[in-house]
This record gives sequence, structure tokens and C-alpha cells, in this order.
Amino acid sequence: MVNELLGDYLAGGAPDDEMYDSVGELWPDYRELAEALGEWSLEEYEQRKARADLALLSAGITFNVYSEEEGTERIFPFSLTPRIVGAGEWEVVDAGLKQRLNALNQFLLDLYGDQRILKDGVVPEEIVLSSPGYTPEMAGFRPPLGVYAHVAGCDLVRDETREFVVLEDNLRTPSGVSYVLENRTVMLRVAPDLFPRWGVQSVTDYPNQLLATLLSARPAASGPTPAAVLLTPGIYNSAYFEHSFLSKQMGIPLVEGSDLIVADDDSVFLRSTTGLERVDVIYRRIDDDFLDPEVYRADSLLGVPGLMRAYLAGKVTLANAPGAGVADDKVVYRWVPEIIRYYLGEDPILPNVETFSALIPAERDHIKQHARDLVLKPANASGGYGVLIGEQASEEELAETLAQVEAEPRNWIAQPLLHFSTIPTFDDDRLKPRRADLRPFVLSGEETWVIPGGLTRVALREGSYVVNSSQGGGSKDTWVLNEERF
Repeated sequence: MVNELLGDYLAGGAPDDEMYDSVGELWPDYRELAEALGEWSLEEYEQRKARADLALLSAGITFNVYSEEEGTERIFPFSLTPRIVGAGEWEVVDAGLKQRLNALNQFLLDLYGDQRILKDGVVPEEIVLSSPGYTPEMAGFRPPLGVYAHVAGCDLVRDETREFVVLEDNLRTPSGVSYVLENRTVMLRVAPDLFPRWGVQSVTDYPNQLLATLLSARPAASGPTPAAVLLTPGIYNSAYFEHSFLSKQMGIPLVEGSDLIVADDDSVFLRSTTGLERVDVIYRRIDDDFLDPEVYRADSLLGVPGLMRAYLAGKVTLANAPGAGVADDKVVYRWVPEIIRYYLGEDPILPNVETFSALIPAERDHIKQHARDLVLKPANASGGYGVLIGEQASEEELAETLAQVEAEPRNWIAQPLLHFSTIPTFDDDRLKPRRADLRPFVLSGEETWVIPGGLTRVALREGSYVVNSSQGGGSKDTWVLNEERF
């Protein structure tokens, strides 16, 4: 199939493409999509894209590109060409993510308990206890169901073998699932003819699954009808749209810190027009440091005084638990395969990217000697900030970053530059290959559930590996097929 959208798709070269194989043949999972796109003209694509942008604007789906001086709110860049994952491939991803979150929750429970994994020398004690995410206040506390991370977002990429690998874990306040749901809504509205005959797996059950997960982790002392709220930092937070969206979808109140009060008996209540209402579960989208001015930052106006006291007394559940961030520290990530083997006695289903910790002398030497072939990352930054791609850096940038590595080795890791896969993305006047990752969301309560698909983030600039929306990336709907294509 050749038309004005796809005619020269591979002209620029795309050896790791998900739509075409190395000899220019369509992968089976993309054949129906390519046939449907073949019926579109450039004009029709642009008309549908304009309708999609209008729908996103009407829904309030905007974001802020912080790297730009004006810092204005924009429509979240959205591509009408979906990312497709086969049914068999997804079975592996689903099993791998459940395995990973199970092990990380056991790691957190042990870390704030007996610390067996540290005593056995599986993970270096210095690495873990020096993590900014480690929270000593949680020592000896067992949360309901033994779950610390109720909501996780794991970033995956396809490597050169087309297999999914885990790039990093997000266990604090992972965001982006609202775009997953809204992207699907927009696709059904403006491009229903692109969907394959046998359909794709639904993502619309996420809010129900999230609410069930939250309520399953309610405190033992809660009543027969537990109540949950979503705690937001407020309207100026970059993810506020998502907070509002999820609270509406779950049918629970969206609250700020000033809306909650901790009583003398450590119970938590919501101030309402009818009086005080008991709160059993708080889905918090506020970072640990701002949760409770009595324990963390005393100048925080976002949190609730006494909230940690209520939590540790078993009067309320916080999701995710404070201290869960130690398990998504990029340095701790290096040891996740060992963590899985230690607690589960299994090899990881989804592999890590090879990672070097600058805190280990031999690995720090390797980083310095091979910096041009590596990607250097600050251990506790997010949004792609501070990341240095060795082969693209100037001599000055490289020297400056290596000086930081030498000065603060605990704060740096390095990984080989992974030439992760490309997917078709509209640029200028046609579809072109662009790098993309995938963030599925995993819920852990009485059971573990993985949304089928997730947030595909795509680098909109040619040659770029940075997919973060905060630095100008875009997103796509992710289709997990109902059955295999042969």
C-alpha cells in the first residue's frame, strides 16, 4: 500500500520500526491499520487531526512545556496513528509487570521491616539507606495487605530484538493514565474506521479497577462502607487535569490539604457542607515531602498536619505509601532483577536495561571511560531533565556532567544508548518513524491488575530519544489486540 501518507515512510531508514520489518514488509499486527490509512488523503488526515485537537481542548487536556520561556499551557500533542501490541506480546508484558510489582512491594515491606535483603548482601545497604526516597518514619509499619505501591507506572521500550524491556519504575505518584483514557475516547470519535475487525482490549475499566484497589486497602478499623478521596496539590499542579478527571470517574471527592482534618483520636475527616465526614483511604498525588508539615517540610501548605500520625496509627490508608519511592530510585533499579530472584525465586520476565552505578568504583570507572557510548542520568530526577546522551553531547557538556558524576556518585547512573523502536507519527505532511516508549499502569491491592496498553509517549523531533511531554513529546492511543495476527 502506497499513498501520500505512507509512500516514503521508510525513506529515512528505520531499522527498529514496529510497523515495517527490516526488509520493508508490514508486520502482521499493522496490516489492517495500513490498509485503513491507505484510504485517507493528507487533507482527510488533517481534518480528523483538527477534530481530535478540538476534542482534547474541550476536555481540558493541556500540558506545560517547562523548557520554553513562555511556559504556556498547550493541547497535549496527539497522533492519530495508534501504537499496536499483539495479544501474545501483551501476555508477556502483563505477567512481567505483575511479577515486578509483587517483588517491589515485598522489597518495601522487608526494607521497612527486618531488612533481610540488606543483611544478606543482595542489595548494598549504602545504596538503599542513602536513597532520597527512603523514609525512616515507616520502619516497623505494615500497611494493609502489605502493599506499599498501589499504583505503579513502569516505563518500557522495545529493544533491537523487538522485546520489551523496563527502562524505569515509577512508584510515587505516577501520572498519565488520564491521557490513556482520553486518547481512546478521541480515537473512537474521530477515527473509528481505523480499529481492526476483531477490536482491541478495552481500557475504560481503569477508574473502577483503581477505586476497587484503593478500597481493598482500607484500614482494618474502617466501617462497612469505606470512603476514599483524591488529595491534590491544587490547580497549579501540572497533573491537575488528571486529578480532577480521575476523581470524577471514580465518583470520589477531589480535595486539597485544607479540606482534611485529623481529629484527636487520629481519625481523618473531610470538611463538608454537612459537617465532618470520615475518610478511610486517601489517593494522594502529593509528594512525600509535602504530605504532613509535622513530619516533613514544616513550610508545606499542601499537606495535612497529623496525617502521618493517623496513617501510622492505622486510621487511614495512604496510596501510595510514604517511602515507596526508594523502590523507584534509579540506582536501586540496577538491582531489581536480584530483588525479583530474592523474593520470588524467579528470573525476571521483563529484563532491565544494563545499568552502571557511579557509586561502585569499578562501574564509575567504566562510565568515565565509555561516556560517549552511554546515557548518563541523575538518579532521582524526572521528566527527562539532566539526562545526557553521550554521543550527542559537546565536549564541554560531557566534561561538566562527568565532573558532577565524580562529585556526587550516588546521584548518577549510566546505561548504554538503547536504540529503541520507532512508530509512525505525523510530521509536517506525512508519517515518519519516531522513537517511543510505553507506560502501562499496574494496580496492586487484593489482586494485581495491569491496564491493557498504557501511555505511549513519542518523541516528535527527528532523532530525539526524549519522549517526555514536559520537553515537547506527544502521545498516542495504544492498542492491545484481542487476538494474534498471523
